[in-house]
Amino acid sequence: MAVEKVGERYVCNICGNEVSVTKVGGGILVCCGEEMQLVE
Repeated sequence: MAVEKVGERYVCNICGNEVSVTKVGGGILVCCGEEMQLVE
């Protein structure tokens, strides 16, 4: 899933790492070799 807006939160389903978007630059967030999931 591509990053779309500031404030979105993503989590790694493998290690639990969390990321908050502060600047949109496009692309997909990846951690532990897998795509990170958007937290709704």
